[in-house]
Amino acid sequence: MIPARKSTSFSTLFAWDTARRLRASFGEMRTRGILELAAVAREEPVVVVSNHVAWWDPLVIFHLVHGLLGLDGYSMMDARNLHALPFFSRIGAFGVDLEDPADGARAIRYAAKLLDRPGRLVWLFPQGRERPVTARPLDFRPGAAAIARVAKQARVFGAGLRYEHGANPAPSLFVSIGDPLVARRDVREGTADQETAVTRELVAIDDALCTENLVGFSSHPLRGPSPGFAFAQRALGWLVGGVGARRSEADG
Repeated sequence: MIPARKSTSFSTLFAWDTARRLRASFGEMRTRGILELAAVAREEPVVVVSNHVAWWDPLVIFHLVHGLLGLDGYSMMDARNLHALPFFSRIGAFGVDLEDPADGARAIRYAAKLLDRPGRLVWLFPQGRERPVTARPLDFRPGAAAIARVAKQARVFGAGLRYEHGANPAPSLFVSIGDPLVARRDVREGTADQETAVTRELVAIDDALCTENLVGFSSHPLRGPSPGFAFAQRALGWLVGGVGARRSEADG
């Protein structure tokens, strides 16, 4: 298990770079339920489970949690990917070997310890890998439900993620978050509840698009970079490059 090594200064630089990337690639972000999520997170720690559809998911979630909601966010990541991209640990990613049950148990305990105070959020992808947004069933693994069982203080939310091309050249991001789930002691029941909740949010996005009725989905324009962004981008490039260089030296 690879622990997170979160850095406030690095997260700030990464947030600027993430905003630039999203603005260059997407037209808008549309969300539903994030104000309700934020209200609960001010009082209790929060677990969010969602589908995993694209390479963009971690950046979108970081922008949402860090940029829009201002929460202390963490996320579980495949250890192999985190080894290849170690700078993600500095924005709150922790790594787990998905094929090692003992490492999975360590990650569950680690995530539960993170969820010890209001304002903390752990975002999980129970599918374990990217899958098409239309794939059904979602085939959730039980790890997220096990974390929810151990982290008794945390409230659990299901979220749907989707990227949609429409009439505009740039695609839109959709994030739909439902109501808090009922706590479950049984991991199988908890897994089924989480999968049902995320499926429900994906259906809500699909219905909104098919009926062209986006009432309930708030639009968040993706702002341009602030003054000093070029310096921040160079600093981030140096830091990320330094991480890679140090890792190469260690491997050698």
